[in-house]
Amino acid sequence: MRKKSSNIFILSVILLLMACMKTGNKKELAIINKAPSVFIKEKVNNLLSQMTLEEKIGQMNQYNGFWDVTGPSPKDGDAAKKYEHLKKGWVGSMLNVRGVKNIRAVQKIAIEDTRLGIPLIIGFDVIHGYKTLSPIPLAEAASWDLDAIKKSAQMAAEEAASAGINWTFAPMVDISRDARWGRAMEGAGEDPYLGSKIAIARVEGFQGDDLSKHHTIVACAKHFAGYGFSESGRDYNTVDIGTSTLYNIVFPPFQATIDAGVKTFMNSFNELNGIPATGNTYLQRDILKEKWNFDGFVVSDWGSMTEMIAHGHAKDLKHAAEISANAGSDMDMESYAYVNELANLVREGKVKENLIDDAARRILTVKFELGLFEDPYKYLDEKREKETIGNQKFHKASLEMAKKSIVLLKNKKNLLPLKKKGQKIALIGALATDKTSPLGNWRIAAEDNSAVSVLEGMQKYKGNKLTYSKGADVSIGKTDFITEVKLNVSDKSGFKKAIAVAKKADVVVMVLGEHGFQSGEGRSRTELGLPGVQQELLETVFKVNKNIVLVLNNGRPLTINWADKNIPAIVEAWQLGSQSGNAIAEVLYGDYNPSGKLPMSFPRNVGQIPIYYNYKNTGRPNLPGPDVVFWSHYQDEKNTPLYPFGYGLSYTTFRYSNLKTTMLDKKVKVSFDLTNTGHLKGKEVAQLYVRDLVASITRPVRELKGFELVELKSKETKKIEFTLTNKELGFYNNSGKFIVEPGSFKIFIGGSSTTSLETQVELK
Repeated sequence: MRKKSSNIFILSVILLLMACMKTGNKKELAIINKAPSVFIKEKVNNLLSQMTLEEKIGQMNQYNGFWDVTGPSPKDGDAAKKYEHLKKGWVGSMLNVRGVKNIRAVQKIAIEDTRLGIPLIIGFDVIHGYKTLSPIPLAEAASWDLDAIKKSAQMAAEEAASAGINWTFAPMVDISRDARWGRAMEGAGEDPYLGSKIAIARVEGFQGDDLSKHHTIVACAKHFAGYGFSESGRDYNTVDIGTSTLYNIVFPPFQATIDAGVKTFMNSFNELNGIPATGNTYLQRDILKEKWNFDGFVVSDWGSMTEMIAHGHAKDLKHAAEISANAGSDMDMESYAYVNELANLVREGKVKENLIDDAARRILTVKFELGLFEDPYKYLDEKREKETIGNQKFHKASLEMAKKSIVLLKNKKNLLPLKKKGQKIALIGALATDKTSPLGNWRIAAEDNSAVSVLEGMQKYKGNKLTYSKGADVSIGKTDFITEVKLNVSDKSGFKKAIAVAKKADVVVMVLGEHGFQSGEGRSRTELGLPGVQQELLETVFKVNKNIVLVLNNGRPLTINWADKNIPAIVEAWQLGSQSGNAIAEVLYGDYNPSGKLPMSFPRNVGQIPIYYNYKNTGRPNLPGPDVVFWSHYQDEKNTPLYPFGYGLSYTTFRYSNLKTTMLDKKVKVSFDLTNTGHLKGKEVAQLYVRDLVASITRPVRELKGFELVELKSKETKKIEFTLTNKELGFYNNSGKFIVEPGSFKIFIGGSSTTSLETQVELK
């Protein structure tokens, strides 16, 4: 009886919904939209049945903010045309409109002026925060703290949602082995296992467990696929990789986001196998939507449809629209291809209408899941916005995330932590007082000069005499999201004062590196040393005072060979966001014991790039004899990185011992003891690596397959256990099939990818 009643209720809701659609009664439709989520499929299908072809295509059209919504409506030009499209219901989404007042204005048009009142989904690049910024994503990855990364995304979502945003173009889950690529700062580094875990954490953080809540936003996995392998590290460049790399390195983080329930994907600018990703049927239909059963929607990257003309893959905009729609790109970001060309392509039979239905259905489903049909203004509460933006809880979370992201690279003679009393400290470097650069790239909603500087952070410690000198500028001229950063490569006028200050100091803290806008999209570099005259400044100061702590602010790995050989203490502090200076000061003074580990290898020389820990052994990996030249090596540099993946020091020390393995029904149980051998409480990221010694497709020398962040008191020992299953021991063949082969496996345990503690097991 209960089941029958439920079926009758469902049928009655569907019939009522259909009736409302036919009459166009928005009031009754709003009531129906409050029905449980089990009806979303029926709601979407019935809504689609009432939509014209142009309205369905409209859902596939996304415009950037194109006029001052608080002023009069545009009367001519492209803005006027877009405005008319918005009023006709030919716009499904807008991006870069922010703030409750502005978003309410555009949402009101979509709800009240269009025939069906379909709400907009509002997108924004919430990459590492909204107005309150956490560290750049590569820095967060250095924490290896999945709970903290998830919380960081939650905080970003809550703050952005309060400003009316309900969709972020994040996380970027591209794996990259090339530090020349500026967008390395936006991802999780070089490893697919770590990258997959972080991808899940970020998706879950943004989307929460219920998208209909007003503090959650839709996540977007990008860029699908291969963007991180742009040739020569040059942004937007060609990608040419083998299927083994595609399946085993590039794809896993994207698959992980689907497991986490991600609702949108973004395709990439690059081509793969000669076909631009935006028009790549293999990527978007064959893999993503069919093999992986992705049920969300795919948005193009900015203008990437029209860029297929420049690629030489589409002859004009109409052809680009045809290719993109057939390939499975559901929403057009700022190419105007769909809204201008798609209806005629359907009428000409070049694009089937069922593909339009599928794309619109996917987009509408996400809008229903967000609860926008139930309440289109649910994200638009000015009181909540005022109470939320910049709330101290976001700054507190940002500070904790920043401290966890710092990596201690070197600490000879225990120069760190600094003493809190009785020291004369010289602070040198333009970045030490910069309150904008620490925000990093991708911080569109943040205010300039809003970060805590290193000088401000260190000034809170009153026991020492602190003297500041700039030494040298990092950049000159205008620095913003779309403008090239110009380097001041010759001005040494500040050297004299810096030398004088350094001579009188017990310890010199030098804050050097890249400006926040020297990494990020379009910021590829061929040289990865300290920009401008900073290297010369460092060497000049070293001549008068060798007790130097080098604090690096950067968005990517740098080549710092000279510093590694000469400077006693080096701290990788990245670009840490709003609370940067406080986090750095707490680490320098020992109020926080650093525990970060590198998510990306640091090269000794740019000529080594791409350099990564999970390389293949090759047929000639080792020197065959004294002075023999015929093996895989450089004549002028070592093969190894300066600092390897997974590396990072602490103010305490750790010992790994008692490594044991047990075979349990095609599973391998691994256990070992981790001991804090130092005098301070600290955290260690214990890492497990595997090598499949003989395989039908050659495997890397090591692959990360487990890690755990462990906190130990001084002299405390803890037993750590991992279990390796088929998921960790298998791989994808060149047909994309996941296989597990019997044979010998080496297992490595330690604090970085170069650990020497190993054992071997046989998988039957």
